[in-house]
Amino acid sequence: MSLNSSLIEQIPTSFASCSIGYDASHTLPKKLDAVHKAGFDAIELSFPDLLGFACEHLKRDVPEDDYDALCEAGKVVKDLCAERNISILMLQPFANFEGWKEGTKERDEAFARAKGWIRIMQAVGTDMLQVGSTDSDGIDTTPEKIVADLQHLASMLAAHNFRLAYENWCWSTHAPTWRAVWDIVRAIDRPNVGLCLDTFQTAGSKWADPTTASGLIEDVPRDELEARFRASLADLTREIPPERIYLLQISDAYKPALPISKAFDEERGLRPRGVWSHDFRPVPFAGGYLPVVDVAIAVLRTGFRGYFSMEVFDSGAEGKGKKYKLDEFAEGAMESHRKLLAACSDA
Repeated sequence: MSLNSSLIEQIPTSFASCSIGYDASHTLPKKLDAVHKAGFDAIELSFPDLLGFACEHLKRDVPEDDYDALCEAGKVVKDLCAERNISILMLQPFANFEGWKEGTKERDEAFARAKGWIRIMQAVGTDMLQVGSTDSDGIDTTPEKIVADLQHLASMLAAHNFRLAYENWCWSTHAPTWRAVWDIVRAIDRPNVGLCLDTFQTAGSKWADPTTASGLIEDVPRDELEARFRASLADLTREIPPERIYLLQISDAYKPALPISKAFDEERGLRPRGVWSHDFRPVPFAGGYLPVVDVAIAVLRTGFRGYFSMEVFDSGAEGKGKKYKLDEFAEGAMESHRKLLAACSDA
């Protein structure tokens, strides 16, 4: 299927607030200014950014579960975005919700957090919650349990006409691939539940491996790996209706100069692909090696023409930190977006 370049050029753009800035001086208003100047239509509002803004705005430490304070600050964030003609596409990242056993503290806390985040969504004026597939140990990974929990969350959101965008995290305990989350979304079978697809998560689960010298999955020959990945993308195009895709997050990945340890990072609580995700994700065409264009084309060939949202975590090619000017970084991300659309149009 050829892609209509004029339609592709109309794709709306978003930038995750967690993806720009590298120290405490880069406040949320400064991030919004940079994103607005670069021409983005919307932001993904990251909870840590809202929490940081609440502390700054209210001039006190605000606990993560002080939803009265967070909602008060959220109303101000809504106004700040409106002043800059920026929409709030969704609130993110809502993590480690599904799979906890009945009667556990973790389950009680997850549902209390869901109620609080729904209040925040009302305050900031967004209708979508991004939910990442749980990456905690100790959960019940049976499909029936996962689906039931997410159906419960979907009902909580539907009461407010809100949507749930479910994303595979490539280091997830139970759903690291696009197919795994798509199977779950189909089983949930609710009109307000769809997919948050991601170029990094898609390629990072089925094609790349940061723990190997090649940066690729090495348990099969290279030609077989490529064939499997092409087949997976073809399946994505064929099987997922465009209306079930709520957004496509965009990022590339650096191939680590030294393979990331296969051991669990106890200090940060991250699996190897989680470490990779947190530190080694630039915008496309900036030194990464993932087949980002191929993933984007596969998604566009479904008929999807919704938001392309930059979600990057660029700590440099060595993952040790990177300094930059906010305006220049946001402008570079927009230029990357344009290059990506051009590459897709040429397909």
